[in-house]
Amino acid sequence: MEVIFLLIAISMVLAVSFLFLFFKANKDGQFDDSHTPAIRILFENQHKKESKKDQPTKPKSYE
Repeated sequence: MEVIFLLIAISMVLAVSFLFLFFKANKDGQFDDSHTPAIRILFENQHKKESKKDQPTKPKSYE
């Protein structure tokens, strides 16, 4: 039974340390996206909304 308490304590220490390291890496900018802004200009036309006249018309149904 004492082994379970020891394992729970060790797992809590590991969880807190991983959480601390995650917040530290996030604060240091480890997860900042530096690739997308460089290629965003290549996909510029896909993000603009099309006006009504630029949208293709629906084909007429043949009933």
